[in-house]
Amino acid sequence: MLVVALSALGCGTAGPTERTPEGLPQVPPAGDRGDRGGPFDTSRPEIGNLDPDLLEAIRAAARDAQDDGVRMVVTSGWRSREHQQRLFAEALSKYGSEEEASRWVSTPDTSAHVTGDAVDIGPTDADSWLSQHGSDYGLCQVFANEIWHYELATSPGGRCPEMWPDSSARH
Repeated sequence: MLVVALSALGCGTAGPTERTPEGLPQVPPAGDRGDRGGPFDTSRPEIGNLDPDLLEAIRAAARDAQDDGVRMVVTSGWRSREHQQRLFAEALSKYGSEEEASRWVSTPDTSAHVTGDAVDIGPTDADSWLSQHGSDYGLCQVFANEIWHYELATSPGGRCPEMWPDSSARH
């Protein structure tokens, strides 16, 4: 069974987890942990609105990561312009300036999440796995300060481009 889930930002799994035959933790059903579905449920806008090539790459990587004993979670996928604006407003409040906020959160006009071209991955061992294997699927970490943020930035098996220091450098 594939062990991948879409979780709301900041939400962890709750309650006991069962184990797959291979001994990996099994993600409880969505209703048991408060998240909104998995990456194979395209009826969910967070998944269904992803670029189809990105979605397929994430699915393939998640399957292979599980084979290596790594549980991959998509913590954020496609975002509406309104949601991205809320995230940017929160970052502005936290960091005090647009310049500093834009290092961590893009505006709706510049966010790859809004166009369905980016996913955030967790936990940290899945980020580590993707940093080693992501280019096999065309997936690259594009910002040096966000180990969780991945986009299709090369062809499968290609070489990932040099990372930008943060999201403000892209624009």
